[in-house]
Amino acid sequence: MDRGMNKVVLIKRRTRYEELKRRYNTVEQARFYIEHLGADFSDYETEDKNYNAALESVRNLVRPMARLQEIDREYLPNMIFGKDDIVIAVGQDGLVANAMKYLDGQPLIGVNPDPARWDGVLLPFETGDIKGILPKVIDGSFDAKSVTMGKVESKDGQVLYAVNDFFIGVSNHTSARYHINYRDQVENQSSSGIIISTGFGMTGWHKSVMAEFRGMARAFGMGSVPEPSYDWGARQLTFQVREPYPSRFTQADIVYGQIGGDEKLIVTSDMSENGVVFSDGIIDDTIDFNAGMEIKIGVSDRIGRLVTG
Repeated sequence: MDRGMNKVVLIKRRTRYEELKRRYNTVEQARFYIEHLGADFSDYETEDKNYNAALESVRNLVRPMARLQEIDREYLPNMIFGKDDIVIAVGQDGLVANAMKYLDGQPLIGVNPDPARWDGVLLPFETGDIKGILPKVIDGSFDAKSVTMGKVESKDGQVLYAVNDFFIGVSNHTSARYHINYRDQVENQSSSGIIISTGFGMTGWHKSVMAEFRGMARAFGMGSVPEPSYDWGARQLTFQVREPYPSRFTQADIVYGQIGGDEKLIVTSDMSENGVVFSDGIIDDTIDFNAGMEIKIGVSDRIGRLVTG
């Protein structure tokens, strides 16, 4: 196999052990802090040991087949992926989803480094599986699942993608103020923010909010709330307005709906400060959303490709 023609980008993340060592400067200080709180520091050490052993195993399996480049999760926003790159993310579901939103059709292999510790719907492979699956990806004979992504475009040209969901609101616990335009209906709203979910993200934040709706429906004898579709490849997004507050100046009728493949949800900020848009729970990856800023939310042309076999 000609390894010179193939490049694999290995995406990794810092473990809790590494984060603690970074925060407290030394392992001894980190250990003292954790054990002072009554927690078991050896669990952090075991997790770190298993994770790094998994990384080394993946490296050793990839190198005979392809050129290898490694990148830490925090540098993903600045990474430029080649169109023929193969990407391997070793970590939890969140790492795979975070990597996917920076890709544009490149095959993504999710590897579970510690199956005894973590489950994962985006982690179909263990480290030893790389030996069998990577040659299939290289020669194009692999199976993959398509994942629809969402896209936010701001009036000043900023772009943000999401594999799970977007949040539009404020960076603290005050109310968000904005105008929402859905299918040519416009409302002035005050709420705890808007969540826009992909088909994949419907099992995350969206499901949590819907659980509240279902509980309230049962309490008031209003019958059941229908279960939405969880199709990862569905070319639509679903939005929910959290805790909309109707008043003399604000309305609360446009609170839930679907955004089809050719549609846009348009939101204009009325907030003087602290307005934000972020995706997939990564608060550091944001668009400022303050007074006068308009954003358009829709289905992205980018398609995630999660390797399944």
